[in-house]
Amino acid sequence: MSTLDENKVPVNISKSLHAEIELRVKRSKGAFQSVEDYVEFVLEEFVKQDKKEEDDRVKPLETEEMKKRLRSLGYM
Repeated sequence: MSTLDENKVPVNISKSLHAEIELRVKRSKGAFQSVEDYVEFVLEEFVKQDKKEEDDRVKPLETEEMKKRLRSLGYM
């Protein structure tokens, strides 16, 4: 029987990074219960920000379609 949550998978990090995160967990005054909680929080925030930036970017195809539309309306 596994002690891991069935919805989670292990992630390997260096011992030095683990030690640094352990210090941050201790300094968090209870905001994080473990290194795993901290790492999950940081990764979720990073992915959320990266997705937002990705969603905000205009794709080259969309740009060309906008230019065609503006030309057809006489703006370019």
